Amino acid sequence: MPESPRLESAGTARPDSATAGSVPADRDTPERDTSGEQLALAGLPGAAPPVQPRTLPRKALGSEGRAARDPVAKVLLEAYVPHLDRVFDYRVTAALDDQAVVGSKVSVVFAGRKMSGWVVDRVAHTDVPEDRLLPIRRVLTPLPVARPEIVELAQAVAERCAGTVADVLRVAIAPRVARVDKEFAAPEAAETSETGVVNADDDAAVPADLSAGPASDGAADADPTAAPEPGRAPSSPVEPATTGWQHYTGGLEFVASVGRGEPVRAVVEVLPSAEDHDWAGLTATAMATAYAAGRGAVGVVADHKALERLERALCELVGEDAVVRLHADDGPTPRYRGFLELALGKKRLAVGTRSAAYAPVQDLALVCCHDDGDVNFVEQRAPYQHTRDVLLLRTQQQGMAALFTGYAVSPEVLRLVATGWAARVAPDRADLRRFSPRIEATSDSYNTALDPLAARARLPHEAFRVAREALKSGPVLVQVARKGYAPVLACQRCRTPARCQACDGPLALDSAHAVPVCTWCGRHAHDWRCVECGFTRVRLSTVGASRTAEELGRSFPQVPVISSSDRTVRTRVGSAPALVVATPGAEPVADGGYAAALLLDGNRMLARPWLRAEEQTLRRWFNAAALVRASSDGGTVVVTADLDRAVSALVRWDPAGHAERELRERHELGLPPAVRTAALTGPRDAVDATLRDLALPEPVRVVGPAPVEQTPGNGADLAETVTNDAATLDGADAARSSERGGNRPYRALLFFGFGIAPRVTGALRAEKARASALREHAPVTVRCDVADLL
Repeated sequence: MPESPRLESAGTARPDSATAGSVPADRDTPERDTSGEQLALAGLPGAAPPVQPRTLPRKALGSEGRAARDPVAKVLLEAYVPHLDRVFDYRVTAALDDQAVVGSKVSVVFAGRKMSGWVVDRVAHTDVPEDRLLPIRRVLTPLPVARPEIVELAQAVAERCAGTVADVLRVAIAPRVARVDKEFAAPEAAETSETGVVNADDDAAVPADLSAGPASDGAADADPTAAPEPGRAPSSPVEPATTGWQHYTGGLEFVASVGRGEPVRAVVEVLPSAEDHDWAGLTATAMATAYAAGRGAVGVVADHKALERLERALCELVGEDAVVRLHADDGPTPRYRGFLELALGKKRLAVGTRSAAYAPVQDLALVCCHDDGDVNFVEQRAPYQHTRDVLLLRTQQQGMAALFTGYAVSPEVLRLVATGWAARVAPDRADLRRFSPRIEATSDSYNTALDPLAARARLPHEAFRVAREALKSGPVLVQVARKGYAPVLACQRCRTPARCQACDGPLALDSAHAVPVCTWCGRHAHDWRCVECGFTRVRLSTVGASRTAEELGRSFPQVPVISSSDRTVRTRVGSAPALVVATPGAEPVADGGYAAALLLDGNRMLARPWLRAEEQTLRRWFNAAALVRASSDGGTVVVTADLDRAVSALVRWDPAGHAERELRERHELGLPPAVRTAALTGPRDAVDATLRDLALPEPVRVVGPAPVEQTPGNGADLAETVTNDAATLDGADAARSSERGGNRPYRALLFFGFGIAPRVTGALRAEKARASALREHAPVTVRCDVADLL
């Protein structure tokens, strides 16, 4: 944690100074109160010159008396601006001594305005003069929501990603609910003085969010559900069985090491077609083993569908009362209640999506992550960290075990194996052949000889035949690349892409008889006319999931068709014959497994202009094929892409071999994950100024700046169902908005080695703080390790 800066005299900064002017006023304070200000930072560029301080009433400076022990609190402000990313000293009064504990959330005065922050330390002395040390106004929650190990983790993430600690804590700490605070604080408040906990509903501090991020502090929500008793202790752990791990070389040894509390790390290539011991069962067994040893564990997944599978598997082993689920869609009240149960040590098992990587589990022994290559693991708000990196930092800091599972293997985790940081745990070849489905490629020589036109057909004859036979015994999965009905349209005469006349965005169809609509601005193109030939009719350039379901329904009239994509994601389907049309990441699990799977649109996914197009396409194929029954039970997978190394890896079921080849090639080319990257995005003059003022080491390779393309780069509509989070500043919406406003964004890419990475990210953080304080140019977004942009 950085040292507290020395503060100048109270009231020395003008209202329009760089520091004071960047913090919005509290709603409850219409007039600016300058009494007792704690303002100008010593040595900060652009700070206002000191002026003669006014004589302030002693009460304004805080005369309530000091706490008897460690009267100085180090407070990290909830301010999302780079130049305030540091701790500030405040005085703890005797009345708040028992409440302003390390980790508590408090309200303070900064720049004449009420702000919230976290107490990260209590010390006995400070360099700030006694008459200039402001007191903490009030304690919003006396509970340790910002535990020291989580603050330390947030600091490490901010340093790695060139961000601010407050931005990381915004994700790490569940949004506060005052009513839940009272439930947990009531037993403690009964033992303290009559000051107790203030009612934060009628006088809550407003976080200084200057980057338009959502606040992490809120009043009690309107959820009327009754709260369970918070003080319930976990049930006595029972040693779980290790079913499933015997199929993996070194699997039983890994689980035993977790039970002994050893810091082992493993990358597991999960067997397909094994519903009784799939990835969720393996992860749950490892977490239950840590729990049986009296310690805690955290499991992180990419979306709610995977979360339900892991939660169900874990609850079957340890019971529902022992598990905390952390997911934003559950609402603020249950999420915050579960967060406090973990922070106070009442429960020791946590499962959830991205933010669960920071779960404040006490005595943590194991962190788990499934399918780390999923783009949903990239945080959509600053500092845009990847969940895998957060877990790696946490493992390194706290010395615990780590488990990465997946049907595919990402180059990043394979690099961990190559460096010796983790061990590869793979199934025996005999078990792999036993559980794998039969995989056919319509582009191989045999199928090409039988059907020469198969390469031109979206649903070749062989795929149609396999689906017809498989429907006799169970459901058939059909994976398509795009959601919607017709996501891309073109002129029927000249094939020119159909664009919106208002914003030049692509037009799409929601149904067969719908009016084309712009996917950018939402306007309906009632009077569309081709700009090249003047024709008024369109054709479907690309077919989406809805159109595919419609066509298959006509081809198989007696078979029900189930769609799972976009906002209608299904988690499970029955074992009855049915056609299940799904986009990547939205495939439901079938009872007993699918009888067959058809992997369509492979060439379209492989042809995306993205460094990871082949890697991501293969990962989605493996995830879909793993839901199919074993070949001994008649399970068959048909892939319709042209024969290349991705198709070959799928046919051989060799995810590690493909990842190894990808990693080797990227080492030769100097591309991630062999090197680290940073992307600087903003107006051209701002990016140029940032590059000019950066003190970068010589080995850093700079590419650009260049205009940001109109698409995000990762083909979001071709990828998994993205979680409902705020859009990133580097996303297509921001780019298109800037283009329409005449200020097209530019992006510069930095490539640098792991050895100099701390120096590069440190320079980026320093430059962001300097530019934020001086306001020399428009803000520049910095993203490190931009896996979803390249």
